[in-house]
Amino acid sequence: MVMKERRKTVRQITIKDLAAILHTTPSTVSRALRDEEGVGEVMRNRVKELARKMNYRPNAVAAGLRKGNSHTVGVIVPRINRDFFSGVIAGIEEIAYEAQYNVIICQTHDSLKKEEQHLDTLLRARVDGILVSIGLETKHFDHFEKVLQAGIPLIFFDRVPEEMSVNRIRVDDRAGAREVVQHMIDMGYRNILHFAGPDYLALYHDRKEGYLEALEKNGIPVREELIIPNSLTFEEGQKAMENVLKQGLRADALFSASDYSALGALLLLQEKGIRIPEEFGVAGFSNEKFTSYVRPSLTTVDQQSKVMGKHCMELFLREVNENNGSFSKIMLRPEVLLRDSTRRR
Repeated sequence: MVMKERRKTVRQITIKDLAAILHTTPSTVSRALRDEEGVGEVMRNRVKELARKMNYRPNAVAAGLRKGNSHTVGVIVPRINRDFFSGVIAGIEEIAYEAQYNVIICQTHDSLKKEEQHLDTLLRARVDGILVSIGLETKHFDHFEKVLQAGIPLIFFDRVPEEMSVNRIRVDDRAGAREVVQHMIDMGYRNILHFAGPDYLALYHDRKEGYLEALEKNGIPVREELIIPNSLTFEEGQKAMENVLKQGLRADALFSASDYSALGALLLLQEKGIRIPEEFGVAGFSNEKFTSYVRPSLTTVDQQSKVMGKHCMELFLREVNENNGSFSKIMLRPEVLLRDSTRRR
């Protein structure tokens, strides 16, 4: 039998502990550590020496709250295991570190309930600001009103509520989609599928609009049967493409609103012996890392994730410093990455 030894937990030394050892009051210890008046030099030196010996560390959060701030921002994202969101977080943390802010990261897994719970947790933690990308289940935004009512800066990124007058930042999804589809048309593709996301989220609506605008510009009729909604995951992409093949829909290319469903479709096509890009072109959106590793490499759109994260934190800092009641809308230019999955020779 394997015996497990219980790990000993080391309790953090507090001001009350120091005061008890020195037979004085916690307020005296606190003033001595902060070099405030009203504490004699002998007592001040005894307090500091004992604090050093016992490895006392002040509670930075509590100190911040006493001053009216926690020097912490909360970040709520659907999933942290997506390259896009990890890039945004990296940008946020870079600027936060420079400004001496801590970052608390929460993920919702696209659940409205979890989004509401995380929001309440961050409010209870009295963070100085909240940066959010809403989940797929979020169709109303009442829960964010309590943040505004509390006077806490609120910045949305990527998945943003167009109905709210708040700071928000995203890429020009419509322009990125339009450019990708135009490239596919230039390569000779004419019957282009679109795997779409939920239309109530602005980014997916705009990606579909970009697709439609490119078709219209080139005089290609829109075929509603080629627009397949809510196909964003790898599994959904495979299933949707399998249905397209079974139904015998005349299609020679796919523009997907998601790299994951594009990958699912690409691998299924290869499994069926369909050559890419010679017989079928495939493009996605977001520039997940796997898009450059899969063969053929996947044409996609880079959303400038780290730049977006930096802008988010800068917007927060600007609101904290200026507090003028206005809000900003920032639209970044996406970068279209043309790769082998659509480049016919």
